[in-house]
Amino acid sequence: MSFDYRRPLPKHQPPRHDDNGGVSTPPRRPGRPPGASNTRDLVLAAARRAFTEKGYDAASLRQIASDAGVDQGMLRHYYTDKAGLFHAAMEQPIDLQAMLSGLLAGGRDGLGERLLRWFLKQGDEAREQNPMVILVRSAVTHEESTRMLREFVTAQVLGPLAAAMETPDRELRASLVGSQMIGLVMARYIVRVEPLASADHDTVVAALAPTLQRYLTGSIS
Repeated sequence: MSFDYRRPLPKHQPPRHDDNGGVSTPPRRPGRPPGASNTRDLVLAAARRAFTEKGYDAASLRQIASDAGVDQGMLRHYYTDKAGLFHAAMEQPIDLQAMLSGLLAGGRDGLGERLLRWFLKQGDEAREQNPMVILVRSAVTHEESTRMLREFVTAQVLGPLAAAMETPDRELRASLVGSQMIGLVMARYIVRVEPLASADHDTVVAALAPTLQRYLTGSIS
Protein backbone atom coordinates (compact mmCIF):
# COMPACT_ATOMS: atom_id res chain seq x y z
CA MET A 1 0.00 0.00 0.00
CA SER A 2 1.44 3.34 -0.99
CA PHE A 3 1.59 6.19 1.48
CA ASP A 4 1.51 9.89 0.67
CA TYR A 5 3.44 11.67 3.38
CA ARG A 6 2.82 15.02 1.65
CA ARG A 7 -0.91 15.13 2.36
CA PRO A 8 -1.88 18.02 4.68
CA LEU A 9 -2.38 17.45 8.36
CA PRO A 10 -5.97 17.65 9.64
CA LYS A 11 -7.16 21.07 10.67
CA HIS A 12 -7.79 21.94 14.29
CA GLN A 13 -11.40 21.42 15.29
CA PRO A 14 -13.01 23.90 17.71
CA PRO A 15 -14.16 22.63 21.12
CA ARG A 16 -17.67 21.31 21.49
CA HIS A 17 -20.27 22.62 23.93
CA ASP A 18 -21.99 20.23 26.31
CA ASP A 19 -25.67 20.28 27.26
CA ASN A 20 -25.02 22.74 30.11
CA GLY A 21 -23.32 25.28 27.89
CA GLY A 22 -19.81 24.36 29.03
CA VAL A 23 -16.90 23.58 26.79
CA SER A 24 -16.26 19.91 26.20
CA THR A 25 -12.95 19.10 24.51
CA PRO A 26 -13.18 15.96 22.38
CA PRO A 27 -10.76 13.21 23.36
CA ARG A 28 -7.49 13.25 21.45
CA ARG A 29 -7.07 10.30 19.17
CA PRO A 30 -3.65 8.64 18.85
CA GLY A 31 -1.63 10.44 16.23
CA ARG A 32 -3.81 13.53 16.19
CA PRO A 33 -1.70 16.70 15.74
CA PRO A 34 -2.04 19.47 18.30
CA GLY A 35 -3.82 21.73 15.82
CA ALA A 36 -1.10 24.27 15.02
CA SER A 37 -1.03 25.18 11.35
CA ASN A 38 2.74 24.81 11.23
CA THR A 39 2.82 21.32 12.76
CA ARG A 40 4.28 19.75 9.63
CA ASP A 41 7.02 22.40 9.45
CA LEU A 42 7.91 21.79 13.11
CA VAL A 43 8.09 18.04 12.56
CA LEU A 44 10.27 18.29 9.46
CA ALA A 45 12.57 20.85 11.10
CA ALA A 46 12.98 18.56 14.11
CA ALA A 47 13.66 15.64 11.79
CA ARG A 48 16.33 17.55 9.87
CA ARG A 49 18.02 18.54 13.13
CA ALA A 50 18.03 14.95 14.33
CA PHE A 51 19.35 13.55 11.07
CA THR A 52 21.99 16.28 10.96
CA GLU A 53 23.21 15.84 14.53
CA LYS A 54 22.90 12.06 14.91
CA GLY A 55 22.75 10.64 11.41
CA TYR A 56 19.99 8.41 10.11
CA ASP A 57 20.70 5.33 12.22
CA ALA A 58 20.87 7.09 15.60
CA ALA A 59 17.96 9.49 15.04
CA SER A 60 14.75 8.25 16.68
CA LEU A 61 11.09 8.97 16.07
CA ARG A 62 10.59 9.38 19.81
CA GLN A 63 13.15 12.18 20.07
CA ILE A 64 11.93 13.87 16.88
CA ALA A 65 8.34 13.81 18.15
CA SER A 66 9.44 15.22 21.50
CA ASP A 67 11.42 18.04 19.86
CA ALA A 68 8.46 18.91 17.62
CA GLY A 69 5.98 18.83 20.53
CA VAL A 70 3.81 16.06 19.09
CA ASP A 71 3.24 12.45 20.02
CA GLN A 72 5.10 9.63 18.33
CA GLY A 73 1.84 8.10 17.12
CA MET A 74 1.23 11.13 14.91
CA LEU A 75 4.55 10.58 13.15
CA ARG A 76 3.75 6.94 12.51
CA HIS A 77 0.26 7.82 11.30
CA TYR A 78 1.44 10.34 8.70
CA TYR A 79 4.90 9.05 7.78
CA THR A 80 4.58 5.29 8.58
CA ASP A 81 8.14 4.92 9.86
CA LYS A 82 11.51 6.63 10.09
CA ALA A 83 12.23 6.00 6.40
CA GLY A 84 9.03 7.80 5.40
CA LEU A 85 9.86 10.75 7.63
CA PHE A 86 13.39 10.85 6.23
CA HIS A 87 12.04 11.05 2.67
CA ALA A 88 9.68 13.86 3.65
CA ALA A 89 12.45 15.79 5.40
CA MET A 90 14.71 15.46 2.37
CA GLU A 91 12.19 16.85 -0.08
CA GLN A 92 13.68 19.83 -1.90
CA PRO A 93 11.56 22.93 -1.14
CA ILE A 94 12.42 24.39 -4.55
CA ASP A 95 10.96 24.28 -8.02
CA LEU A 96 13.68 22.43 -9.92
CA GLN A 97 12.17 23.15 -13.32
CA ALA A 98 12.08 26.88 -12.63
CA MET A 99 15.61 26.74 -11.23
CA LEU A 100 16.96 24.91 -14.29
CA SER A 101 15.15 27.29 -16.65
CA GLY A 102 16.69 30.25 -14.82
CA LEU A 103 20.19 28.80 -14.98
CA LEU A 104 19.90 27.98 -18.68
CA ALA A 105 18.29 31.29 -19.65
CA GLY A 106 21.70 32.96 -19.84
CA GLY A 107 23.06 30.43 -22.31
CA ARG A 108 26.33 28.53 -22.14
CA ASP A 109 28.53 31.42 -21.03
CA GLY A 110 28.60 31.86 -17.28
CA LEU A 111 26.59 28.70 -16.55
CA GLY A 112 29.19 27.44 -14.07
CA GLU A 113 29.05 30.70 -12.13
CA ARG A 114 25.24 30.83 -12.07
CA LEU A 115 25.07 27.22 -10.88
CA LEU A 116 27.61 27.82 -8.13
CA ARG A 117 25.96 31.02 -6.90
CA TRP A 118 22.59 29.25 -6.71
CA PHE A 119 24.20 26.36 -4.86
CA LEU A 120 25.94 28.62 -2.33
CA LYS A 121 22.75 30.60 -1.72
CA GLN A 122 20.80 27.41 -0.98
CA GLY A 123 23.54 26.05 1.26
CA ASP A 124 24.17 29.21 3.25
CA GLU A 125 20.49 29.90 3.88
CA ALA A 126 19.80 26.47 5.39
CA ARG A 127 23.34 25.59 6.58
CA GLU A 128 23.35 22.23 8.37
CA GLN A 129 19.63 21.64 7.76
CA ASN A 130 20.02 21.86 3.99
CA PRO A 131 18.82 18.49 2.65
CA MET A 132 21.93 18.12 0.50
CA VAL A 133 24.16 18.65 3.53
CA ILE A 134 22.25 15.97 5.43
CA LEU A 135 22.45 13.57 2.49
CA VAL A 136 26.20 14.05 2.09
CA ARG A 137 26.70 13.56 5.83
CA SER A 138 24.59 10.38 5.83
CA ALA A 139 25.68 8.91 2.50
CA VAL A 140 28.73 7.11 3.88
CA THR A 141 26.71 4.87 6.19
CA HIS A 142 23.13 5.02 4.93
CA GLU A 143 22.43 3.38 1.57
CA GLU A 144 19.17 5.25 0.96
CA SER A 145 20.93 8.58 1.51
CA THR A 146 23.52 7.56 -1.06
CA ARG A 147 20.83 6.75 -3.61
CA MET A 148 18.90 9.97 -2.97
CA LEU A 149 22.06 12.08 -3.18
CA ARG A 150 23.10 10.44 -6.43
CA GLU A 151 19.64 10.88 -7.93
CA PHE A 152 19.39 14.53 -6.94
CA VAL A 153 22.85 15.48 -8.16
CA THR A 154 22.96 13.54 -11.42
CA ALA A 155 19.37 12.93 -12.48
CA GLN A 156 17.55 16.04 -11.27
CA VAL A 157 20.09 18.86 -11.57
CA LEU A 158 23.39 18.19 -13.31
CA GLY A 159 22.18 15.66 -15.85
CA PRO A 160 19.58 18.03 -17.34
CA LEU A 161 22.10 20.88 -17.34
CA ALA A 162 24.74 18.84 -19.15
CA ALA A 163 22.16 17.54 -21.62
CA ALA A 164 20.98 21.06 -22.42
CA MET A 165 24.51 22.02 -23.38
CA GLU A 166 24.47 19.39 -26.15
CA THR A 167 28.10 18.51 -25.50
CA PRO A 168 29.67 15.04 -25.69
CA ASP A 169 30.30 12.92 -22.59
CA ARG A 170 27.28 14.35 -20.78
CA GLU A 171 27.19 11.75 -18.01
CA LEU A 172 30.90 12.20 -17.31
CA ARG A 173 30.49 15.98 -17.23
CA ALA A 174 27.59 15.73 -14.80
CA SER A 175 29.55 13.43 -12.50
CA LEU A 176 32.60 15.74 -12.57
CA VAL A 177 30.47 18.73 -11.57
CA GLY A 178 28.83 16.57 -8.92
CA SER A 179 32.21 15.69 -7.45
CA GLN A 180 32.98 19.39 -7.04
CA MET A 181 29.61 20.15 -5.46
CA ILE A 182 29.72 17.25 -3.02
CA GLY A 183 33.29 18.13 -2.09
CA LEU A 184 32.23 21.74 -1.49
CA VAL A 185 29.37 20.62 0.78
CA MET A 186 31.75 18.45 2.78
CA ALA A 187 34.45 21.09 3.15
CA ARG A 188 32.27 24.20 3.66
CA TYR A 189 29.31 22.89 5.67
CA ILE A 190 30.30 19.61 7.34
CA VAL A 191 34.05 19.58 8.04
CA ARG A 192 34.14 23.41 7.90
CA VAL A 193 37.61 23.73 6.46
CA GLU A 194 38.80 27.32 6.86
CA PRO A 195 39.04 29.75 5.20
CA LEU A 196 36.70 28.08 2.71
CA ALA A 197 33.95 27.60 5.31
CA SER A 198 33.60 31.33 5.93
CA ALA A 199 34.66 32.65 2.51
CA ASP A 200 32.21 34.99 0.79
CA HIS A 201 30.45 33.89 -2.36
CA ASP A 202 32.56 35.98 -4.71
CA THR A 203 35.74 34.35 -3.43
CA VAL A 204 34.36 30.82 -3.84
CA VAL A 205 32.95 31.62 -7.27
CA ALA A 206 36.23 33.09 -8.50
CA ALA A 207 38.06 29.92 -7.47
CA LEU A 208 35.61 27.21 -8.54
CA ALA A 209 33.32 28.57 -11.26
CA PRO A 210 35.91 28.30 -14.07
CA THR A 211 36.38 24.61 -13.26
CA LEU A 212 32.63 23.99 -13.28
CA GLN A 213 32.33 25.86 -16.57
CA ARG A 214 35.02 23.69 -18.15
CA TYR A 215 33.33 20.54 -16.92
CA LEU A 216 30.01 21.68 -18.38
CA THR A 217 31.05 23.11 -21.73
CA GLY A 218 34.82 22.89 -22.21
CA SER A 219 37.39 20.26 -22.97
CA ILE A 220 37.70 17.45 -20.46
CA SER A 221 40.15 15.28 -22.37
